[in-house]
Amino acid sequence: MPTETLFFDDFQVGQNFQSAGRTVTEGDIVNFACLSGDFNPIHIDIEHAKQGAFGERIAHGLLGLAILSGLLHELGIIRKSVVAFVHLDWKFKQVVKIGDTITGSFEVTRSRAMGTKQGLVSFQAKVTNQKQEVVAEGLWELIVKKQVN
Repeated sequence: MPTETLFFDDFQVGQNFQSAGRTVTEGDIVNFACLSGDFNPIHIDIEHAKQGAFGERIAHGLLGLAILSGLLHELGIIRKSVVAFVHLDWKFKQVVKIGDTITGSFEVTRSRAMGTKQGLVSFQAKVTNQKQEVVAEGLWELIVKKQVN
């Protein structure tokens, strides 16, 4: 599914991009807990999580966000052009559970040149599960290179 890299001038307001799916595994949650140091029992303790609001372990919200970043990268559209991820305004709407398959959608909402070499591209980003429920969404802003001719 990867496509060629897009540069700042290639992005148009209203453009939409859809990622492939990614199934969240127990290993993902354990590895993220080790990486982040967040060992909250709602994520890693089966017995504790059974007694909680969701009845089972759930993924870290930031794990879903990190996976979404990877899904955008795998699209290929920013592979060689992204300079920096500079802003995030994010809402977690539902939990992601072990076995959920999430996809990402990215709509270009704004672009603004920043000199002659780069520009700011804003995306409305969404994480959707296999039931087509939006589990998280918000604004992402990236600095993207302009193509050098």
